[in-house]
Amino acid sequence: MKITDEGEFLRWNDYRKTFEGMASPLAQNERHIEVLKEAFGFLEMPTRLGIRLSPSFEPYVLISATARIDRSRKFDSSRVIKADVLLKTIEKKFENEGFLNTLGNVSRLVSAETLEEIARKLGNLHSPAKVNYLAKFGFSDAPTPPPTSNNSALPEATRPAEAIKRTEDKSQAAPVCRSCGSANISVQYGKYGYYFKCAACDGNTPIKISCSVAGHKERIRKDGLNFYRECADCKTSSLYFANSI
Repeated sequence: MKITDEGEFLRWNDYRKTFEGMASPLAQNERHIEVLKEAFGFLEMPTRLGIRLSPSFEPYVLISATARIDRSRKFDSSRVIKADVLLKTIEKKFENEGFLNTLGNVSRLVSAETLEEIARKLGNLHSPAKVNYLAKFGFSDAPTPPPTSNNSALPEATRPAEAIKRTEDKSQAAPVCRSCGSANISVQYGKYGYYFKCAACDGNTPIKISCSVAGHKERIRKDGLNFYRECADCKTSSLYFANSI
């Protein structure tokens, strides 16, 4: 691998016997960090003295221990390291930190069990990308699936009594901000779906809904300023929240 003075990355093509351009893994790391920061805003994190803990991010690019790296003296590539020196790099970072920084880090330590729980919650946020392969490869004449009946669009008088009952059973207390308890919130849409945004403290609160029937999955549907919680299996729809103008 070669890193130029301008921070461009080149990799060796052994078949063509030449260097080829590649996307910067450092820039990719920065984009990953932005996504992670947003994702952690949806997680229930431990607190210390009433303050919600947040992780810090240290981006590194790991290269095979047997690879050769041609570095530029004009571009800082210290974040690009061999995989076998990662542990040594981390230990050196802590050694170079001052006493106050180390003490502050200790106050934010969590148990291995808590760390594993956070990792599982983070993994649960993952949603595989949905690719329309028909459109991607130019097949625009694919048949459209027939519409399915939806009792939620019917007036309450004509909807099944069971569906009406389940809709009524889904009522709950008005949502508030999990950070400051303010009711001055609004529903917003992000990379991980709908969530509450607090106008008082600018905090994020995840929207957690679940159907009372095991195996059923609810979703949020937006209609103007109104947001409905719906279950396709139960054929139910109920007003969940309304944003102010």
